[in-house]
Amino acid sequence: MAKKQKPLGDKAEAVMDKPELNEALGESKKDIVKAIFSRERVLTEISDTAKQLNEQSVFGILLQDGKVQLALVEALYLLEKGRIIIHKNDKKTFTSEELIKVAQKLEPNFWVRYVVFKDMRNRGYVVKTALKFGADFRVYDRGIKPGEDHAKWILYPVYETTDMTWYEFAAKNRVAHSTKKRLLIGIVDNEDDVTYYEIKWTRP
Repeated sequence: MAKKQKPLGDKAEAVMDKPELNEALGESKKDIVKAIFSRERVLTEISDTAKQLNEQSVFGILLQDGKVQLALVEALYLLEKGRIIIHKNDKKTFTSEELIKVAQKLEPNFWVRYVVFKDMRNRGYVVKTALKFGADFRVYDRGIKPGEDHAKWILYPVYETTDMTWYEFAAKNRVAHSTKKRLLIGIVDNEDDVTYYEIKWTRP
């Protein structure tokens, strides 16, 4: 049974339950983090500010060398927020438009994924990749960080004109059911607005 997801809140409700989650996104006047685009990924410098982006605002993966590895959707989000600058190999820096072009070559569905990622982060949810679950993202409830509890949803971003077979739809349901998470479909329209539908199993 599919239903339009109400608990995600109105778009105006973009305040996180935990202030520290928003701290590194312009709420405090911290230094901008320097990063570099290298081999299809974005790596930050080694700094306390970069570490705070990971530990407080839950962006990226903290590597053993102290750098933070960002997913492309995370990197673009932070670039648009003015929290990072991303250097190219020639020491020039990326604009948002340039990063989008590169990301779209690497990930054909990048823009739809980014629109949904951005919308969810703006609403106060922690969003992480979910490749091991066979999904685009896993989403934690407001105020919850990875390690504090399990993700509540697995999330599939879809453009409104995309065709999906019943077999593909059922496969997504099976993934959600097997991982003990709720299935969330984020449908992006041609104005980049997102509507969410939560699908639940039911027994007749």
